[in-house]
Amino acid sequence: MKRVSAFHFAAALAFAGAISANAADTVNTQGPAVRVEKLADGLDHPWAVEALPGGGYIVTERPGRMRIIRDGKLSDPIANVPKVSARGQGGLLDLALAPDFATSRKLYFTAAMRNDQGSGTEAFSAKLSADEKKLEAVTPLFGMRRFTSTNIHYGSRIAIARDGTLFISVGDRGDRDRSQDWQDNAGAIIHINADGSIPADNPFKDGGKALPEIWSKGHRNPQGITFDTKDGKLYTVEHGARGGDEINQPEAGKNYGWPIITYGRDYSGAEIGEGTAKEGLEQPLQYWDPSIAPGALAVYRGAMFPEWDGDFLVAALKFQLLSRMQRDESGAFVAEERLFEGDYGRIRDVVVAPDGALLMVTDEDDGALLRVSRADANNG
Repeated sequence: MKRVSAFHFAAALAFAGAISANAADTVNTQGPAVRVEKLADGLDHPWAVEALPGGGYIVTERPGRMRIIRDGKLSDPIANVPKVSARGQGGLLDLALAPDFATSRKLYFTAAMRNDQGSGTEAFSAKLSADEKKLEAVTPLFGMRRFTSTNIHYGSRIAIARDGTLFISVGDRGDRDRSQDWQDNAGAIIHINADGSIPADNPFKDGGKALPEIWSKGHRNPQGITFDTKDGKLYTVEHGARGGDEINQPEAGKNYGWPIITYGRDYSGAEIGEGTAKEGLEQPLQYWDPSIAPGALAVYRGAMFPEWDGDFLVAALKFQLLSRMQRDESGAFVAEERLFEGDYGRIRDVVVAPDGALLMVTDEDDGALLRVSRADANNG
């Protein structure tokens, strides 16, 4: 199998110069200068952000709160969010608005939840009340079948397909062998209908070889999942161990190798698995060594930065940066531009807003919502 190459620090990178986290900063990039505006701060480890129709934003905070941000003002916590297990890496995680949210008020979210056996990743649907003060009709859609005492590697992001079905990333929960157990939904990409039922095109819908909700396996801790809106392809970005962060393109029924193959090593320095390739196991599209600790993934398809069309945007925690992965006409990654390194903190989420600007949240005690727009545009 063909081995992909990693982007190392010696590769050609572009770093933004040191800047202060004022209300708005101008940052030079390889292409257009960008304007970084702080829309809100005072957030407690925000994990996800979505732009609301008609203006404003909704964010999740890992301790278990959702809030609305409008005109720089942070709302009180939205009521009726289920009590989450906010321990270790757990808590309230991703958030996604239904395609018809403007009329249905429906949204989806994931969280680490607790029972007598420990904790695990679950997904829910709900409706945001008209006054934006509470969730209504909170409904469980998916839950891990095995909860454990560890408090790491929950995943978990949501991507909504064109047909309205949900793809949900779930981590290995710190037990690497679970990623190769097809009767365990740890270390997997999950595919369910919007009501939690099993889609007809799932590879194991009859529950024989694998659990019916499983789409793909062999993932470690995928904290980014998204569709390219141009061609409808699904992509993930996931944490490796020491090295081996990966971008993958999960396809039905395929095995992405963890922990049998990996480009990373154990934190002790010991080797993991059987090497970097094995027949029947998929190769990543891209990997990083050293790790950047990816937090989220977006494929840029927006009007504001036509120069970035088709590029991958990866939020990174370890080096506190946004990685712009440039692709050629075949879709292969050819270069990386690293933006904002060390300037704003640990970048947890990145999404493309309807106007083409980027929205980012920083995973800090005093976390912020940031908007990245074109510096030469009229930003009002």
